Amino acid sequence: MPCEPVTTSMSGKVCVITGANSGIGKEAARRLAELGAHVVMVCRNRERGAQAKVEIDRAVVASRSTGSTELIIADLSLQADVRRAAQEVLAAHPAIDVLINNAGAALKHREITADGIERTFAVNYLAYFMLADLLLPGLRARGSARIINVASAAHGRGKIDFDNLQGERRYSALSMYSNSKLEDVMFTYALARRLAGSDVTVNTLHPGVVATGIWRQAPILNTIGKWFMISPEKGARTIVFLAASPDVAKVSGRYFDKCEAVKTTALSQDVSIQEKLWSESVSLTGVGSEAKL
Repeated sequence: MPCEPVTTSMSGKVCVITGANSGIGKEAARRLAELGAHVVMVCRNRERGAQAKVEIDRAVVASRSTGSTELIIADLSLQADVRRAAQEVLAAHPAIDVLINNAGAALKHREITADGIERTFAVNYLAYFMLADLLLPGLRARGSARIINVASAAHGRGKIDFDNLQGERRYSALSMYSNSKLEDVMFTYALARRLAGSDVTVNTLHPGVVATGIWRQAPILNTIGKWFMISPEKGARTIVFLAASPDVAKVSGRYFDKCEAVKTTALSQDVSIQEKLWSESVSLTGVGSEAKL
């Protein structure tokens, strides 16, 4: 069943979304603002973020919505920036309705950040882990809030090798990306267990194979993919559905594709590996205490 555009009002809601300057992040930010939300756009590049904000603000005016946007600049591969961004969000918005972890990277060559972390792993997974924990006080303060982790069907090709978690021994762009999306799915399940009984839900999703710039460092994949990729607008629909639809207000710990909850791989559901990954993430980031079993 195709994902139909959500029309539920988001007036008065505060939505935080990372990677909001392009692709599905930008489209999700635009749509949520058109539905009336105040969208906090967390972007790495100030110029591109500012341009996206201008374009979204124009779309909001054209739609006659009461929605609005603001921009926070942060390089989510750097843990200090993740912490600063979270502090800025909470200082301006003590109560948050939706956190959308969307920013992503796929790098042709292995890169190490100033924190000593492989960059794809840092952006695609550890930033999700950190922001969910650091912003959890604001999400709890709202009473009923949602966390959405953008994963991918590529998680089905992913593996968790704790001796090669950051590509220390073997590295390829596709493998590292797939592994990071598997980590996002496993983190979602582990966090859902910790949030059970609360009013904060967490879900993950496959947006579809979307025509964005994420594979710009892998020209062959980018060229082949264009034959079957969908538009960012269509790719953003499941994100907006999970952020706004009343149909999933109480649903947590699920993986969605085309706005439908579907099963993931047996590996992704292995609780022992999920918990080991959680412990490793706590060691690497120093956060993870807000959500406890």
